Amino acid sequence: MADQLPYVGYLELGDEPHLVAQECGACGALFLDRRNACASCGGLDFAARALSGDGALRTFTIVHRASPDVQVPYVSAIIDLDGGGVVKANLVGVDPLPDQVQLGMRVTLTTFPVGTDSDGVEAIGFGYRPA
Repeated sequence: MADQLPYVGYLELGDEPHLVAQECGACGALFLDRRNACASCGGLDFAARALSGDGALRTFTIVHRASPDVQVPYVSAIIDLDGGGVVKANLVGVDPLPDQVQLGMRVTLTTFPVGTDSDGVEAIGFGYRPA
């Protein structure tokens, strides 16, 4: 198997890939990127928190126009994660048609290669697929 690196810093690879949020110690707000201060309360103390790989589809849009190297159409979604947290990601493994995607549908995290560099290192991205 080739060496792999996550495409984003908040994706943890391994036996069970998952996302890791920064949780504000003062108010519990969750952020998927590094923060200097909490956007909710201004707190300065953060701790890493593993997020659930399962959730429910809050909303979505079917994208039909993108830059030339992006295959369209695809489903861009907002997922409410079980146990807290919200993430924007693509919905994969489903036809990008309105009658194939339902609000509230259960989804689960999945990972996939998005590219390989000249040294053979794979970049691994994530999305959600129907559960």
